[in-house]
Amino acid sequence: MKKLGSQGGFTLIELVMVIAIIAILAAAAIPRFIDLRDEARAASEQGVVGGVRAGVAIWRAGYLAGDPAAPTDYPAALDGAAVGPAGVGNEFFDSVLDYGIIDPNWTKAAGDVYTGPAGGTYTYDNTNGSFQ
Repeated sequence: MKKLGSQGGFTLIELVMVIAIIAILAAAAIPRFIDLRDEARAASEQGVVGGVRAGVAIWRAGYLAGDPAAPTDYPAALDGAAVGPAGVGNEFFDSVLDYGIIDPNWTKAAGDVYTGPAGGTYTYDNTNGSFQ
């Protein structure tokens, strides 16, 4: 005689509960991944700002050392870029960085005012070399 046994599968209730738990975990994790993108933009922006400030300081050090490539205290301008977004042919900060920034998320307004990808606004003052 054959013995009747369980079939060894999952019930519908068990499957629904597992799917519900996965959905709850995903709902908690997805906003964190979206925040990482914003944090990456902010970190990238701060990296460029730090590079520009270092470039201005190097220019100043060259001036103090009598380097003819740095004929003035601070660079007159950070670049020769036109007002608008950065791009190929409109590089930002190429006076103080080896390679200019071509990221179109950077924009320039009149008066050496720059806006970064995270929304920070920075103004260059060539009288004291500040980039704030």
